Amino acid sequence: QVQLVESGGGSVQAGGSLRLSCAASGSILSINVMAWYRQAPGKQRELVAVISSGNNTNYADSAKDRFNISRVNAKNTVYLQMNSLKPEDTAVYYCNAGLIVKPSWRKLEVWGQGTLVIVSS
Repeated sequence: QVQLVESGGGSVQAGGSLRLSCAASGSILSINVMAWYRQAPGKQRELVAVISSGNNTNYADSAKDRFNISRVNAKNTVYLQMNSLKPEDTAVYYCNAGLIVKPSWRKLEVWGQGTLVIVSS
């Protein structure tokens, strides 16, 4: 069984920073893409940032120049450093990973349970 566990959410004032972490555990052979999504109240879930196993990254326009995604492959962990936070960044942030499990070598897409970020003005 594979699971993703997020941490680091919380409440912060506009202009502040937060760092989210997501650790994958279980019978993992390899992890390909890891990503952060978010879902604000009444809105659809949207991609925030994505990072490949080779550390290529891509960001939503709303996250460029403010957020930074990184990963430590040896720890099966992905991070999202969020700076200059705005009230519109308020959302539940979800970790997502595309991985291969052992011993079946089956591909799986796994989601974390989400962590709440609240940015007050």
